Amino acid sequence: MLSGKRFTTYIVMITAILLTLFNFSDDISARTATTEEGRGNTVYVIPIEREVERGLEAFLTRTTTEAIEDGADHIVFEIDTPGGRVDSAGQIGSLIQSLEIPTTAYIVNEALSAGSYIALFSDNIFFNPHARMGASGIINSDGTAADKKAQSAWLEQMRSAAESTGRDPLYAAAMADSSINLPEYDAPEGEFLTLGPSDALDVGYADGIVNDRVELLSELGLSEATLVETEPTIAEEVARFLTNPVVIPILLSVASLGLIVELYSPGFGIPGIMGLVSLLLFFYGHIVAGLAGMEAIVLLLLGIILIVAELFVPGGILGFLGIGAIVVSLFLSGYDIGHMSMSIGIAFLVTLIAAIILFRRIGLDKGIFRHIILKDRTTTEQGYVSSVNRLELLGLEGKTVTPLRPSGIGLFDSERIDVVSEGGFIEKSQLIKVVKVEGVRVIVREIQ
Repeated sequence: MLSGKRFTTYIVMITAILLTLFNFSDDISARTATTEEGRGNTVYVIPIEREVERGLEAFLTRTTTEAIEDGADHIVFEIDTPGGRVDSAGQIGSLIQSLEIPTTAYIVNEALSAGSYIALFSDNIFFNPHARMGASGIINSDGTAADKKAQSAWLEQMRSAAESTGRDPLYAAAMADSSINLPEYDAPEGEFLTLGPSDALDVGYADGIVNDRVELLSELGLSEATLVETEPTIAEEVARFLTNPVVIPILLSVASLGLIVELYSPGFGIPGIMGLVSLLLFFYGHIVAGLAGMEAIVLLLLGIILIVAELFVPGGILGFLGIGAIVVSLFLSGYDIGHMSMSIGIAFLVTLIAAIILFRRIGLDKGIFRHIILKDRTTTEQGYVSSVNRLELLGLEGKTVTPLRPSGIGLFDSERIDVVSEGGFIEKSQLIKVVKVEGVRVIVREIQ
């Protein structure tokens, strides 16, 4: 039998061994859980870069749809944007809000203005150590402050975006309203709030600060997840450029200028090609961005056909209808009536100035005008004579066949000629003499 002391020693040894085994097992389990974080999950990484506009909206619509169809478990939006259009930001915000997949906004550099609004719709927000978010005051395209109505609507949108994900709306409002006084965050009255990483953590607008994507995925527990990186296609990149608010009036101006110069050029050359290419680029960009539909294309083609038909059908009605159809197609393709009106106005002004300059320098003797303006003349040099000038009748004597009151008929060498008396009434059968010939007008005088 074992003594009590030895028994106690065995019990202590067995207990120590079991504790060691349990600790080792727990350590293995912990390491296994760590290495298997996110294994079997799919994470889509979608960049939100450069200006916020409708081309970006089309890109995000495509990529989020792909993520849903692929069964993605998480979407990371890597944000680096100075902002952009409010209407496009609203559409993108609604798109992110409608996603049932967990989302994270990783602010790589900056999420300013419309970018901060988009970031607020994500379930999580992480900052790079040098990133910033805010400065969301709304301005017009010319750089001036928007009217109070637009500012009020945008302020409410910012608040709603923060509230939709459980964040304090005060700081979102301070990003868009400079009257809110937050001196503790370097945003006294008169300044828009811009949050750095530390301040964002303090106010609950950041869930963490990470140096790169690897740290981000580790924080999200998705280190071992399958990563799918998305990039804009070449067509989407081109569409984003072509639908830029600055590029649109340039395209329309080049299109109208090229076509008006082509009217003054013989044949069809470089100006006409430039005009058509600019017009096609405008519609191509808007089609890829999802702005222009088939109705706009049909109206464009109808307008071109009517304008061409106007060259062969007089009246001007077909030409006006063609121009009207093209203008309507432009409005249908635009995402903002005000901006499209301004762009068309700029193009019209450029065209008008060019037309005046070309008309004063060239006139209508060249280009297509030479085919539609009648320039032929029936001149004497070309053998055309409107009437025979009977100069050979001067001095010829004859007599009246009818009384002259003062016109009538005279007989000269057996030829009856319409004559006009120089003076007053001359009776029938009186001797007369031709004293003047003016074209078809033969003037006679009575011989006393």
